[in-house]
Amino acid sequence: MERAIQELRPFMNEGMQLTALPAKRKKKLAAYYYLAGRLEAGRRYTEAEINDILDQWTVFHDPATLRREMYNMRLLNRTADGAAYWKEEEIPALAEFIEKYI
Repeated sequence: MERAIQELRPFMNEGMQLTALPAKRKKKLAAYYYLAGRLEAGRRYTEAEINDILDQWTVFHDPATLRREMYNMRLLNRTADGAAYWKEEEIPALAEFIEKYI
C-alpha cells in the first residue's frame, strides 16, 4: 500500500484523497489498488456504502466508474444484481497487480 501512496502523491491532497484519476495506465492501476485498500476484507457492502467510501477517498466523486473499474480489475466483487459488494480475498501485491493489467 505504501508504494501505491508514493506513486500517487502528486494526485493526493493533505487528507490522502485522490484529487484526480491519473491518465497514465500504471498510475491509474495504483489508484484503483489504493482505493481497494480502503475496504475491509471479509465485509459486504451495499452499493451506497461503496459509493460513500469511494467519495470519501476522492474529491472528483465518480463512484460508478471507480466501482466498475475495480470490479473489472478483480479488486472488488459483487452479487449478480449489484446489491452487495466486497473486496476480493486474493489481491496480489501492487507490482504483480500492475504487471497483470499493463
